Amino acid sequence: MKNLSKVTALALLMTLGAGFTATAVMAKPDYAEIEKRKKAKTQIMGERVGKKVSKAFELFQAEPQDVPGALAILNEITTSDSFDGAMVDYYLGQMNVQIDKHDLAVKHIKKAVDANALNFKDHAQAMRLLGDLYLNNKKYKEAKEIYLAWMDYTGEEDANVYLRLAQSSYELKEFKQVIAPADRAIDLLKDKTPNKGAFDLKIASYVDLKDFKSAVKVSEEVLKTWPDQPKSWTNLGRFYMQVEDFPKGLSVMDIAYKNGYLETETDYRVLSNLYSLNDIPYKAAVTLEKALKEEKVKPNKTNLQALGSYYHQSKEFPKAVKYYQEAAAIDNDAELYRKAGALLLQTEKFPQAVVALNKALELGSTKLGNIYTDLAEAYFYQEKYKQAHTAILKAMEDPATAKYAKGWAGFIKDKAARKGVKI
Repeated sequence: MKNLSKVTALALLMTLGAGFTATAVMAKPDYAEIEKRKKAKTQIMGERVGKKVSKAFELFQAEPQDVPGALAILNEITTSDSFDGAMVDYYLGQMNVQIDKHDLAVKHIKKAVDANALNFKDHAQAMRLLGDLYLNNKKYKEAKEIYLAWMDYTGEEDANVYLRLAQSSYELKEFKQVIAPADRAIDLLKDKTPNKGAFDLKIASYVDLKDFKSAVKVSEEVLKTWPDQPKSWTNLGRFYMQVEDFPKGLSVMDIAYKNGYLETETDYRVLSNLYSLNDIPYKAAVTLEKALKEEKVKPNKTNLQALGSYYHQSKEFPKAVKYYQEAAAIDNDAELYRKAGALLLQTEKFPQAVVALNKALELGSTKLGNIYTDLAEAYFYQEKYKQAHTAILKAMEDPATAKYAKGWAGFIKDKAARKGVKI
């Protein structure tokens, strides 16, 4: 962070939430059975199979490496012993992983696991490897199943396994099932280096669940843990806006802005919007305008219209007109031309008001009563009484402006008569 903002940032961090309570998600394993498996007699391969496996590994580890030769030897091995067969499949799976043949790796590792004949440590490693392969191959349902089976088989907990469970659930769009394993991964790493992926998965799930209050809580924890990452600030600012906590949202985004953490067009738009929502429309306008000039945001209709609106709220009418008209010109927006015309009238730019208001009519605006009333006034102050009277008669046809227009009609006619203009 820049030095000028460190104190402000620290003060803000100290006000954020205190953290989360992790939720255990692992089913209770049968520890007695696990101990039996661990203490079971260690098996070794038969001499014939063992010699062939050793030869295969010599080729696999040679310089230069002979992977095809190693695989050929292993693929030729036949055995009636379930342990020997499982070990050969296990090694075939590992070698195929090394050469990125994941489909073959899955086939062999699954055979080794299904045989349920490996020694405890090898079986556990094979299960976890199979889960990783499923995950890499986007077989998320199978990945979840094998990871949970690994937990039951070993009785162990591992932050990375919980994280992969959470990821699998997210990819399956089982968003509610993401939270508990992600929480457990976070809890297991609380005294080590935290894994931001677990927090990101929780936030993404809460967003998909439309639970923005929970997304705020997790994002607060992310900001406390990774305060030097720009996304920690800008994401939290957006979520505060989602839950309509506009003061906190502005505090976070303003600090991010001062520290140079705004990275995307959306970041600048959120900051400007938060200024407006906190009743600081002029700051909203100048911030977005500066970003526009620096090419941080595009001069598209959305941004130009927003600028017009912010300057309008700030009563900076000439600038509001400028941006309303620029936005209107992009796709011939009748309503924006009407707004520009009304502001031009208000600032006594009567000829320009007539042009903009007539443009709104030409483009098919539905607010005819308002436009004709404004046109009548713009013509009137230019002493164009006939045009003013024609416009006010049109305004009388709209029920929304009929009463007001009727009063104006008489006034215009009287003024014209005093000026010697016959209507």
